[in-house]
Amino acid sequence: MSISIETFFLDATAEGTLQQRIQQMVAQGILNGRFRPGERLPSSRKMAQHLGVSRITVTLAYTELVADDYLTAKGRSGYFVSENAPEPPAFPALRATDTSVDWNRVIGDQPIPSLGLPKPRDWSRFPYPFIYGQSDPTLFDNANWRLCAVQALGKRDFASLTSDAYDADDPQLVEFIARQTLPRRGILADSDEILVTMGAQNALWLTAQILLDPHRKAVIENPCYPALRSVVDYTRCEQAVVSVDGKGLPPENIPSGTDVVFVTPSHQSPTTVTMPMERRKTLLDAAETQDFLIVEDDYEFEMTFGATPSPSLKSLDKTGRVIHVGSFSKSLFPGLRLGYLVGPAPFIAAARALRGAILRHPPGHIQRTVSYYLSRGHYDAQVRRMSRAYHERRLVILDALKNEGLPLPAAESVGGSSLWLEAPQSVDTSLLGSRLNQQGVLIEPGTHFFVAKPAPRFYYRIAYSSIPKERIAKGIRLIAAETEKIRTGI
Repeated sequence: MSISIETFFLDATAEGTLQQRIQQMVAQGILNGRFRPGERLPSSRKMAQHLGVSRITVTLAYTELVADDYLTAKGRSGYFVSENAPEPPAFPALRATDTSVDWNRVIGDQPIPSLGLPKPRDWSRFPYPFIYGQSDPTLFDNANWRLCAVQALGKRDFASLTSDAYDADDPQLVEFIARQTLPRRGILADSDEILVTMGAQNALWLTAQILLDPHRKAVIENPCYPALRSVVDYTRCEQAVVSVDGKGLPPENIPSGTDVVFVTPSHQSPTTVTMPMERRKTLLDAAETQDFLIVEDDYEFEMTFGATPSPSLKSLDKTGRVIHVGSFSKSLFPGLRLGYLVGPAPFIAAARALRGAILRHPPGHIQRTVSYYLSRGHYDAQVRRMSRAYHERRLVILDALKNEGLPLPAAESVGGSSLWLEAPQSVDTSLLGSRLNQQGVLIEPGTHFFVAKPAPRFYYRIAYSSIPKERIAKGIRLIAAETEKIRTGI
C-alpha cells in the first residue's frame, strides 16, 4: 500500500534545514502510527515536486531515515516504512485536565528562586539591543570552535564524551584552569581546590547551600545581581544589605555576626565599579578580624581595558577565607553554561558532593571542547577580539551620551560590557524601557537590582556586548529623546 502524497506537508514553524525537516516529518508520521510498516512512500521526485524542494534534498533525507532504520530501500521499487521502525505506543497519551492536588499546600512557603531580570527571548530582532549578557555572533570564532568540538567527538576522546565521570571533572580542563586561567588572576590552586560548574550561577548556588542556613548571616551588595538574591533567599539565612559606593562595597559597613559576604570586586554588578586595591585589602582584613568568609564573583575580569586588571581577592587571601567564582560564559557565549569554583580543598570536596547529588558533572563533551579551545590559544584570541570591540563600543557610547546631553556614568570602571546610568529623578525607567521597546530599543530598568525597598526608579543599565557599533549613536539618541518626553510629561 502506498502512502498518499497529500498526507505530507512541512511544518513552517519547525527548525532545521529542509533535509532535517523532511526527516522529522516522516519520522513523526511513523512514530504517531500514521505510516505503517511495509507502506510505500512517494518517490523522491514526487515528494520534491509536492514540497517544492530539490530532489537531492529529499533523497538525502530518505537515505538518513534508511540509516536509522525508519525506512528500507528496495531498489527500483522505492522506499518503504521499515519492519523494524519504532512502533507507536499501544496506549493513548493522556493529559490531566484537572487536578485534585492542592499545590499551594504541597509547595508551602518554600521560596521559589527567580533570575529576577525579565529579558525578551526575541532580543536579537530589536535594532538597538542595549541588553546585558548576550553575545555578538560577528565576534565569535565559529570556525575554531567547530574544529575543537569535532575533535572532542573523535575516538581518542570517546571516554570523555560518553563516560559517567560520576563526580569528576575533565582533567585536561582542570589542568588548564590551574596552570593558565587562575595564574592570570594571581591564584595558585591544586586540582582538589577546583570544581567545574554549570556556569557562575551554579557555582553561587552550590556555595550558598554549603555555607548558609537559617542560623547564619549573609551580606549582599545593594544594588546587586538579582539571581544572587534569589540564591541567598533560598537558604532562608539572615540577610544584611550593604549599599555600594563609588569604590564598591564598603567593608566598614559590614555588620557584626556576618558569616558570608558576597562581592563583585572586578566589575560590581550592576554599577560596574572596580574595587580599588586599598579597599580589597581592607575587606580581607575585616574578614579575618570579624571571622567571615568572602565569596568573590570575578565575572568579566577578562574584559578589562584601559588599565591593568586588579589582583583578585583570592590572590591576596593569605588565610583561606575567599571562595573564588569564575565563568567562561561571558567571555565565550552565555549558552555555554560553564564556570568554576576555587577554594580550600574541604570546601571543594563538599561542593563536589553536592553537585554530584544533583547533576553529577557538566557534560563531558562540552568540557573537552572548551579544553581544546583554551589550550590551542583560540580563547586568548577571542578575548582580545572582544575586548577591542567592547572598548570601541564603550567610547562610542560615552561620546553619544555626551552629545545627547545625558549624564555620564557616575563612577569610573575599568572595562566590562555595560554602563550603569542615572536618569532624571522624575523619570521612571520602567516606563522609559516600555516606551523604548516600541521603538526597537532595549534597556534594563534598574529597580530589579535593588534589595532595599522602595527601590529608586531612575537608574538603568545599558550593555554593548550585542549591539553593532554603527547603531549605538542612534539608539542613544532615541533614549535621550524619550527620556526628555517623560521628564516634561509628554
